[in-house]
Amino acid sequence: MEYNPYLGTRPLGGRGGVEKIENVPWQSRAEPPDEFENRLGDALERIFLSGAQTLGEVMHRLNEDGTHDRAGRAWTEDILLAELQRLGS
Repeated sequence: MEYNPYLGTRPLGGRGGVEKIENVPWQSRAEPPDEFENRLGDALERIFLSGAQTLGEVMHRLNEDGTHDRAGRAWTEDILLAELQRLGS
């Protein structure tokens, strides 16, 4: 499963309800990733495995690979940073 469809619907745990539901953004999703997010994730994985470490390196390699933003434009550092922040929140 790529996401948690039950997120926020009921408490977890035993009789006392000791555990509480917590939406930790980097651990759970309310919906599966879309095609763009899957392509970007695959590209980022390849880029990081190849040794990229800075935002600029990642941006350049995304553009070299032809992986563009949602609007089909080449990445800039500002656009990439905004997209990564959106996906991480």
